[in-house]
Amino acid sequence: MTSPILAGPLGECCFTAVKHEGTPAGRVDTISSVPTYVSEPPPAKTVGKPKVVLFFADVYGPMYINNQLLQDYFASQGFIVTGMDYFLGDPVYIHTEPNFDRQAWMVKSKEQAKELMPGWLDAIRERYGQDAHYTAVGYCFGGPYVLDLAASGDIVAGAIAHPAFLTEDHFKNIKKPLLLSCAEIDHTFPLESRRRAEDILVENKAKYCFQVFSGVSHGFAVRGDPNVGDTRKCLWLL
Repeated sequence: MTSPILAGPLGECCFTAVKHEGTPAGRVDTISSVPTYVSEPPPAKTVGKPKVVLFFADVYGPMYINNQLLQDYFASQGFIVTGMDYFLGDPVYIHTEPNFDRQAWMVKSKEQAKELMPGWLDAIRERYGQDAHYTAVGYCFGGPYVLDLAASGDIVAGAIAHPAFLTEDHFKNIKKPLLLSCAEIDHTFPLESRRRAEDILVENKAKYCFQVFSGVSHGFAVRGDPNVGDTRKCLWLL
């Protein structure tokens, strides 16, 4: 029996972005044959066991400037951040041809991610150690991978923002704390779906924090315009 869909497929809102300004501080490593953006914390914040954030990007990929700057911010707070490029250098924004088939690109990308994910995760654990504290954060396309890891117990906590491709089972199966940062205006994860997701989390006595940001749309946490008042305020609160 197919689990009911709560966060739907990609919509037009997933393919628009305001490019942010800044200079990336990380580097690109190849981990298990996958290009990976790696951003590391300053020495003063590397006390104790490594704290690793597995960063699962939206369709713009971890090498897009907005995502690089976001990963760098997490690193500045004391985390080693690893952004897996499951698009293998083929993010959606490089396609400007009029006949570009988004659906075919999405299917291909999901298959790539499914194939590459296990080996990449194993390589990350080999690199940073089994005793490191692993968390995961996912945006839009990257949301399901966070919930999969929260269900398997392979992370200590997870966070998602304006997710796509989620079913009721994703929420029923989680075993680790989850932070949900949602947009008030979101046709991919609309109000009725958010309420159903919260009902499931309550029913299963999950540990979670559910926050909805008013006046912003799907994609605000990564691709929103920081010069717009509501978006800027929400980015400060994230």
